[in-house]
Amino acid sequence: MSKFVIPQDGHVVNILPPVDINGSGATSDYFNLKYYDHADIVVTLGVTGAATTITLEESDDSSGSNTTAIAFSYYQEETAAGDTLSTVQSATTSGFAASTNDSITYVITVDSAQLSDGYPYLVLKASDPSAATLISAVAVLSGSRYGEDESPTAIT
Repeated sequence: MSKFVIPQDGHVVNILPPVDINGSGATSDYFNLKYYDHADIVVTLGVTGAATTITLEESDDSSGSNTTAIAFSYYQEETAAGDTLSTVQSATTSGFAASTNDSITYVITVDSAQLSDGYPYLVLKASDPSAATLISAVAVLSGSRYGEDESPTAIT
């Protein structure tokens, strides 16, 4: 069995620090898959006052000059404070509606080959649920094309 040591074999990007999305929704930092083959985006919701829709967009730059919603795969753990992910689910370009349970987790999985040519950036969006809802997201990048002891930034 091989091991995956995140600081050596991948890269961690805190794309959406914990935030209440009531009244505004949320847009994560844009992050770049240029030097990586794969991204697993771990999305957690703490207190969930109402359902939010989670979408993923590709972009040609880190400022979102040109973005397009993409379909993606994800796993879900919608039992409060559970740790057993479902089988793979599919989301269209419209994303998916998160459960209204508290303390849940989703893992969105994207290969860089799924992105359009010239669109290496990704951004996660969560719609305004119109009720107090806490969300956060971390992207774990893997399949480094240029592995080093210190991984290069993925947010510029």
